[in-house]
Amino acid sequence: MPWTYNDSYPSVDDLREKARKRIPRFAFEYLDGGCNEDVNLHRNTSDIREVELKPYYLNAHAGSDMKTELFGHVYDAPFGISPVGLQGLMWPNAPEILARAAHRHNIPFILSTVTTSGIERIGELTEGKAWFQLYHPADNALRDDILNRAEASGYPVLVILSDVPTFGYRPRDIRNGLAMPPRMTFRNMLQIAGHPNWALRTLLHGQPAFETMKPYMPKGLNMKHLGLWMNRTFSGRLNPEKIKPIRDRWKGKLVVKGIASVEDTETAIRLGLDGIIVSNHGGRQLDAGESSIHALGPIAERYGDKIKIMMDSGLRSGPDIARTLASGAAFTFLGRSFMYGVAALGAEGGNHTIAILKTQLQQVMEQICCARTADFPQHLIR
Repeated sequence: MPWTYNDSYPSVDDLREKARKRIPRFAFEYLDGGCNEDVNLHRNTSDIREVELKPYYLNAHAGSDMKTELFGHVYDAPFGISPVGLQGLMWPNAPEILARAAHRHNIPFILSTVTTSGIERIGELTEGKAWFQLYHPADNALRDDILNRAEASGYPVLVILSDVPTFGYRPRDIRNGLAMPPRMTFRNMLQIAGHPNWALRTLLHGQPAFETMKPYMPKGLNMKHLGLWMNRTFSGRLNPEKIKPIRDRWKGKLVVKGIASVEDTETAIRLGLDGIIVSNHGGRQLDAGESSIHALGPIAERYGDKIKIMMDSGLRSGPDIARTLASGAAFTFLGRSFMYGVAALGAEGGNHTIAILKTQLQQVMEQICCARTADFPQHLIR
């Protein structure tokens, strides 16, 4: 295989275990946990792995190519890096590490409004090829200024977030002081002292901050008042009246992330969106909800020829990507998997994680005699 990786960590599970040992517990639990009892967190992956693929061993096969066209760009693989908030909390400089790796491997990186690198910096690192995810501001002038910055930095795709109308109830984050408003506990300080490498690198890179939002923040906010300011600044619940002006002014491709129903898909099509990402926020918002792969099926069956349908939540391997593509997604995204990679291996974590996923996916394609990613549905058993 042409992609090189550290063979001490050949799976995302290996990276997860290494990350667990390498970063403070509060940071790992923020990354690793879902909401409430973690039911949907685990269901996301287990339901994907119920999907089976049919191999054709006696067919002629000239080789497999995972290049995938999406919104006029041909990516080298059918997966990208999902937006994740507060990435620098889990590993210093994580967004830049992942953006560089995505650009090198020609896959999309989605920058979250509430992560720890800014619009302009990621646009520069990716030569204007990153995507931007917008948490909808309560103030329209703020919304427009953020969109102007994304447009000026060359972002070709805007992703608007739909599945955080309210913050999920996350017991680990509450215990660890990472709910809104955040607080630093004595226990957290002890955990930091037990991870001096993480602490030193955090010191060198500076305390994680919401870099995209810095120009709009009052100076000198403590953690409590920062949380209150963030709550006032963002209006998480989307509706057609909020989406229409974004569609009117955004000249690039427009995607909504967090779709989990046929009805919302119909609304997205009616509003003229270019794509949807079927997602349940990685199981972090609604524990009683449906897994993303189960939501994907009827959406792809009805609307796969009317709008570009993508999916994230629960994917942890190349076979998971294959199963999801076979189930009707045109493209996939992974979030935690890449953060485990960076938390485990630092600056090499992005390249490493992309390399193992490419290697695993290529093996599946060759094994089942799948020439192109668009052919995966022909191999679906259930």
